[in-house]
Amino acid sequence: MTPRLDTIRECLEGVIPGHIATCDAEGIPNLAYLSQVQFIDNEHVALSYQFFNRTRQNILAHSPVRLMLTSHLTGAQYRLTLAYLRTETAGPLFEQMKAKLAGIASHTGMSEVFRLLGSDVYRILAIEQVPGPTVAPPPPVVNYLTALRRATGRLAGCGNLERLLETALDCLGSEFGISHVMLLMHDEGRGRLYTLASRGYPQSGIGSEIPVGAGVIGICARERIPIRIGFMTSEYGYGRTIRDGVEADGQGDSLETAIPLPGLPEARSQMAVPITAFDRLLGVLYLENVADLNFGYDDEDALVAFAAQLGLAMHHHQEAEELVEDAPGVEGSTPAPAGPPLLVRHFAANDSIFIDDDYLIKGVAGAILWTLLTDFVERRRTGFTNKGLRVDPRIRLPSVSDNLEARLVLLQRRLEERAAGIHLKKTGRGRFSLSVDRPLQLVSG
Repeated sequence: MTPRLDTIRECLEGVIPGHIATCDAEGIPNLAYLSQVQFIDNEHVALSYQFFNRTRQNILAHSPVRLMLTSHLTGAQYRLTLAYLRTETAGPLFEQMKAKLAGIASHTGMSEVFRLLGSDVYRILAIEQVPGPTVAPPPPVVNYLTALRRATGRLAGCGNLERLLETALDCLGSEFGISHVMLLMHDEGRGRLYTLASRGYPQSGIGSEIPVGAGVIGICARERIPIRIGFMTSEYGYGRTIRDGVEADGQGDSLETAIPLPGLPEARSQMAVPITAFDRLLGVLYLENVADLNFGYDDEDALVAFAAQLGLAMHHHQEAEELVEDAPGVEGSTPAPAGPPLLVRHFAANDSIFIDDDYLIKGVAGAILWTLLTDFVERRRTGFTNKGLRVDPRIRLPSVSDNLEARLVLLQRRLEERAAGIHLKKTGRGRFSLSVDRPLQLVSG
């Protein structure tokens, strides 16, 4: 029986390098090691183009191409007959291979030598297994179909966005065995991703940001395709504060407003998966582990399917929150808080908020909080709706998709994490209330 490529994908992880055989116009053969083979589908693969060498010359001269692959799990060898189609030098496939090659290069001590020049796409003409002894593969750590079935069932039972986020991270831990994960939302207007939830880290990093296009997370968001690295590479590492990433794209913030991005200082395996719905990027799931090659093709497939279900559920909950009609807020019905005043300072340039001189939040979430606090101080208003916020000109919501409900969850979590004495509580679909523990002194800078 002819093997299918999707059943032997462990051969493509780069643990045992492949061999590529070509010949020149006179029929003189050439054999070379191959750094990387990328699965596209059962009819196509991509090979890394790094050097203009004899192999490259032969391929461009329409040489027949044979590829030898070896499974590091079973010892089985496979011979593939290929036909060259094209070379891609940008885009999702190129970025996938570039990131993976960076890890392979670092692992083999070739970081200064391996540089991806292009992704050569081939059609698979034939696959045959080479006769020889093999061993049984180890049993899988996770049954991915069972994990997906249980996880998607749990997502379907969530009644609001905040519960959905918590359940999603619970599922990644209990069903998929993933201990370190972040969920970042897309701020389309600012070209950023901001951390909304995380698990497995000493600090949650809620509110930390990274530019679209920076590192594994940012490239995943820009290309809307999963990015997976099996070995440690400093080029794609996140063991630093988010300020480094912000400076890298020319939009540096002050140290006082830089929330550190959570992350393992020695992450050897990384994977980022886009969360989309109806052709919109909602966010990114980022996972990491201290072991080499912790995430394989099966993990990638399962988590792409999981992220697709999560994206649809997130879209549903955010849309449902907007359907609630606006109503006048509750005003003047609560006694004034007592105690020393809580100083809240607002800077209009970026809508950053400081509480007693400590940074809290900025951007749209900062504008929302300032509006809520202003109404509380001036009108003793405590009740609000999502729909009312959306049409409030003081908040200046972007014209592009704004993920308002996600920003409210972000704001609520930052307030709770900082124990700021200001509380947001959901009181129903599309409705929430504001309460404070101390009198407020509002200062606009």
